Amino acid sequence: MIQRKILFVCIHNSARSQMAEAYLNIFGGESLVAESAGLEPGKLNPYAVKVLLEDGIDISDKGTQGVFDLFQKGRMFQAVITVCDEASAEGCPIFPGVVKRLGWSFPDPSGFTGTEEEKLEQTRNVRDQIKNAVQAFVGEAKQMEYWMREHAL
Repeated sequence: MIQRKILFVCIHNSARSQMAEAYLNIFGGESLVAESAGLEPGKLNPYAVKVLLEDGIDISDKGTQGVFDLFQKGRMFQAVITVCDEASAEGCPIFPGVVKRLGWSFPDPSGFTGTEEEKLEQTRNVRDQIKNAVQAFVGEAKQMEYWMREHAL
């Protein structure tokens, strides 16, 4: 089985990319493995931690990392998926050997305002959008894998 490495990138690697990484590592099985990184790594967003816990996923011990550190180490990925706005995604380095570069735009939980419950609800909405996008991505990847096996590629 071919294992494809996917990198999720956002600004701080504090919420959106962490959620996408967690979901892909669950839904991707053995064929898809995810990491995440930020353009300017920050601290893990407590709302992201809480809403993932609601879905049975604990990322509370995860640290954040910089995308440029991975780039400088020569890390190879088959796809880089930005989960921030388009303007921020432009700052992402081009990794050598990348087959696919995708942009999924989701609101940044670090900018949410309101009460604790309102911030949690907004973060839940982002979580659900990311979960749906990851599930669709996994479905497409599995279809492509099946097609490639059937056509001996």
